[in-house]
This record gives sequence, structure tokens and C-alpha cells, in this order.
Amino acid sequence: MRYSKDHKAETHERIVKNASVRLREGGAASLGVADLMKEAGLTHGGFYAHFASRDALISEAFAHAMQQTTGRWRRRAEQAPEGKRLASIVNGYMSTEHRDDAGNGCALPSLGVEAARANPKIRKAFVNKLEEMIEVIAEQFSDLPPKAARREAIAVISTMMGAMILARTAGAGEFSDEILGAGRHAALRGEDAAKPRDRNTKVQARAKGEAKTGA
Repeated sequence: MRYSKDHKAETHERIVKNASVRLREGGAASLGVADLMKEAGLTHGGFYAHFASRDALISEAFAHAMQQTTGRWRRRAEQAPEGKRLASIVNGYMSTEHRDDAGNGCALPSLGVEAARANPKIRKAFVNKLEEMIEVIAEQFSDLPPKAARREAIAVISTMMGAMILARTAGAGEFSDEILGAGRHAALRGEDAAKPRDRNTKVQARAKGEAKTGA
């Protein structure tokens, strides 16, 4: 049976989406080509009509997972009142809902270590999407020079990622909730989420101090 180009593209996208969920839930080892193709209603042999190799699928699944997070952050920022955009991103990320749904969550805490061990092509896909994520957070520091905003964005993302890894490791009890709260507090520097400009002023002051002391 012949299928239209649209049908093939839709099937391809469905396979990538399913693979990205499995990847975040169980890592690359959990991706069984036969099972993914069965879910898509295709035979194992049909896989190569869509992907050159299993690594090619993994690369696309990595990129898809990270693109989901980038899009989610942009939407939260756009929908939040001015002055609360960074807090909207951080609070949504450091939530019990995100902690308990790794398959549909951010790829960083689920796949960061795995990406570091992957082949160059997969690492490149991961790094390219990471740059986009950094850019989204850096945009929330519009009062800062570009380099300072980028540095703050990297710090925020690193804090959120690390806290999420620890929270998931701790399970779903009070300790895990405590870690999420600490992650939110650290990512926002413990300040009122409604006052990012105040935070930027403090960051600027700290940067000036570092320049004077050479720290």
C-alpha cells in the first residue's frame, strides 16, 4: 500500500514523539525498534524508510524532547505578567508534576549524562538545543549585558537540573518536596519572584564588585 507524503511525515513524527518519551523514561537502552514500530502500526523493516539508523532516531528524539522544554518555557514567559516570567518558568519546572512525569518532562535531568556518553552526532544535537534553552532563560535578564545574562541563565538551568535529579532520586515524599523548594529558592536567589529587576540590579552590583576585586 502506498501512503501520501503527509502520512509518512505524520508517522515519522509519531515515532519520534514516542521515542522521546521512552528515552526520558528509561534512556537509550529502553528504545526497542520493534516495539516503536509496532506502536506506529508498522513492521520492523519499515523503520529504515524513516531513519538511517537507530542512532539517527535517538538524535531526533533527543532534539524533540529538548524542543518541548524550550517551547514550554517560551509559552510560560509569554503568558506570565511582566516581572514574573522567570518565576513562571522556574516554578513550573520545579514542580511535583514535572518531577513525577519524567517521560514528558525536561530532557536535561533525564538524559544529560547519557548525552555526554553518546556519539558526536547525538551530543551535537543535545548541545544545539541546550543553547536554545539558555537563550530563552537569558531573555528574562533583559537588563543585563548579554554575557552576564547568559551566565545567569546557565546558573539557573544548572540549578534546576541538579535539583530535579536529586528530587527524583529522593522519590515523592517530604524530602523530595524539600529539594524542589530549595531548587526554586536557589534558582530565583530567594527573592520575590515578582521583582526580577531587583534581582538584575543585585547581579549587576555583584558583577561590578567582581570586576573591582578581580574575583
